[in-house]
Amino acid sequence: MKAKHLIDLGNLTTDELMEIISLANEIMKAPEKYSEACRGKILATLFYEPSTRTQMSFKTAMLRLGGSIIGFDNPQNSSVSKGESLKDTITVVGGYADIIAIRHQLEGTARAASLYSAAPVINAGDGGHLHPTQTLTDVVTLYNEKGTLDNMCIGLCGDLKNGRTVHSLIKTMSHFKANSFVLISTPELTVPQYIKDLMNVSGCRYTEVSSLAEAIPMLDVLYMTRIQRERFRSMEEYEKQKGVFVLDREKLTLAKRDMKILHPLPRVDEIAEDVDYDDRAKYFHQTVCGMYARMALIMKMLEKPDRTPMARKYDTHNVKCSNPNCITSTEHYLPKLFKPLGGDMLLCKYCEGRTLI
Repeated sequence: MKAKHLIDLGNLTTDELMEIISLANEIMKAPEKYSEACRGKILATLFYEPSTRTQMSFKTAMLRLGGSIIGFDNPQNSSVSKGESLKDTITVVGGYADIIAIRHQLEGTARAASLYSAAPVINAGDGGHLHPTQTLTDVVTLYNEKGTLDNMCIGLCGDLKNGRTVHSLIKTMSHFKANSFVLISTPELTVPQYIKDLMNVSGCRYTEVSSLAEAIPMLDVLYMTRIQRERFRSMEEYEKQKGVFVLDREKLTLAKRDMKILHPLPRVDEIAEDVDYDDRAKYFHQTVCGMYARMALIMKMLEKPDRTPMARKYDTHNVKCSNPNCITSTEHYLPKLFKPLGGDMLLCKYCEGRTLI
């Protein structure tokens, strides 16, 4: 891999992505052949936010490759609770580990960590922004089920505003041929503007609807997501959105027989439990694919390890990011990195939020 860090699957070329998918499938067929692939290597898992599948999947992946693990799954059990900055934590851990997987509640954290880490950094989820290794899980599953990543109508349903898995999946699948998207949400929970801009630039067709029953007959893939209670400012706002979209057996009668149902999990109430027994439901198989996908990713990232931190020279602007959930809102020493969008508009390189000059 040319990229040292994996902040976004956009860091990979299409060829590199397909190489990881191919390797994941090879490992899946004969995992014992890879049981010593990372012997002597150390993975640090820094989870500032709760996780079951992603954290355990990374740990299991490294253990199955013969490597070791350090890290924390609760920042209160680390020096973070004493006020240690992200920069200091990453600088220290980057000296201990060969590779780092980081999850954080603030958007842009993985990008910020990559500025100071001597070890490769993998984004394991940054707030409501991105989740590239979940998308890697998704595309490995889809490729195995469909035999292609082209020419699909993909429905994404639920919390599309805060769903980092949704954002990552759209960004990745928009690079493959003739894919289209159906965005199924309430008006309050539609995808951020930067995702729509990306689809427009890529030439991907997309429609926005508010009815799952209306959308489901046209779909090759249905990507269900939960309404994310932890992203809402109040319980009142969450309760207004909760339970609006539910996939059940009745709606499944309207779907194609070869449609595939994915979900990044955890599930709350958006998929009825009897859907689990339909052969189109692939979300539990998806979790197994995720372990093999992460095994392949770790191996690829450690092929040619680069222990040099990024250069300390940046093009900065004397502007504050307008996104209150951006990592720059708390880690004030971070260089203010923006991409000009034209006129008076800038795009934050950490969280991809838009800010006026």
